[in-house]
Amino acid sequence: MGKRQPEGPPPAPAVQRVRLRYTKRGRLRFTSHRDFQRAFERALRRAEVPMAYSAGFTPHPKVSYANAAPTGTGSEAEYLEIALADRREPQALRALLDASLPPGLDVLDAVEAHTSGFADRLTASRWELRLERVEPAEAESAVRAFLDAPSVEVQRETKKGLRTFDARAAVASLEVVRTPGGEAPDRPDTTPCAILRLVVRHLTPAVRPDDVLSGLRSAAGLAPPVPAAVTRLAQGPLDEESGTVADPLAPDRDATSVATAPGPTA
Repeated sequence: MGKRQPEGPPPAPAVQRVRLRYTKRGRLRFTSHRDFQRAFERALRRAEVPMAYSAGFTPHPKVSYANAAPTGTGSEAEYLEIALADRREPQALRALLDASLPPGLDVLDAVEAHTSGFADRLTASRWELRLERVEPAEAESAVRAFLDAPSVEVQRETKKGLRTFDARAAVASLEVVRTPGGEAPDRPDTTPCAILRLVVRHLTPAVRPDDVLSGLRSAAGLAPPVPAAVTRLAQGPLDEESGTVADPLAPDRDATSVATAPGPTA
């Protein structure tokens, strides 16, 4: 007997790839990655996006997700790529998808993919950690102890059991944010709040913000009385010299500008 084949014509080929940046804000930060996948596929149907589909007996829309933030953390910089069977203007597509998703899951940017290796450009993330009821001075002392340590071992439960790894090795920078007056910014009352800015490299095993918090507890005894509010502010290629995280969509944006630039006039 020959191999079974799906009935009907094969799916239309992909003619365009579009990369999107989206957010997880407010209560939607508790959305799991699987929940977001379901919500996004519903948005694709509502917006009538001409998706390219995989072949086989259970075709799926061609969507590639890159390095999703952990459940419970907010993010201003999540990325995915979709493949289309018919071409669309990226910003018009962005607006349609944004209107089809609930507030908090907001599509901020879209660019046509002109380069390969997009996931390889996501080498670091910049995070904000808000530590309620922690004095900034106490946090600064803990940060100094953490950064001065040659290594800071932490433990985390994984699918393969309890693992021990060095949280310090992945940290490119860590600092407490203060206003010129010396207090933590954006405080509606007098309750202390230490705000940390963290840049962490994407290594294996991955070091997450909660691992760094565990490292601060291990290195300096810093134990916030309430869970930290964690938000990813950016992810992309890390400039080791400046410690900044660049826009991973920039190469595609630059390639688009070159492709659409007017040619020389006669």
